Amino acid sequence: MSVNVERRTDPPGDAEHVREAWDLKERIHRVDGVLRQRRGFFTDAYRRSTTHLILEDDAVIAFASVRRDGYVLFLAVDPDHRGRGLGERLVADVADEYQSVSCHARTTNERALGFYEHIGFEVKRRIDGYYEDGGDAYYLTLGPNSLRERLSEFVRG
Repeated sequence: MSVNVERRTDPPGDAEHVREAWDLKERIHRVDGVLRQRRGFFTDAYRRSTTHLILEDDAVIAFASVRRDGYVLFLAVDPDHRGRGLGERLVADVADEYQSVSCHARTTNERALGFYEHIGFEVKRRIDGYYEDGGDAYYLTLGPNSLRERLSEFVRG
């Protein structure tokens, strides 16, 4: 059986895949306890951003929603598809398009923090009470000596 994997992009104003992205985000929330956004917030942010998607047999298995300043609002990879380089590929797509790339991550989300550090993000500061539920966050940026070049090559390869 062959598997069809493709990349697509929903530009700002296009919400073709917002329902599938929401469903994936909610699945990750149930499995990992992260990505706790309200549906209205998520939908509005998705519609205002550029969303890079990876689909397998027409099902969304990973996505990154990015503001026009390179800030990653959401980065999600289906738990069944982790370890395949999908998150790196999405960040590489973003890094190819923006001068700077940044995001926030919960201080308690060790998986996300490890991933971001692995690909070259640097913690710039801690923000107490950042999330709606009172959770703390780190503000991270993709550093100048990061894996940006390697990520760009990864996308092309």
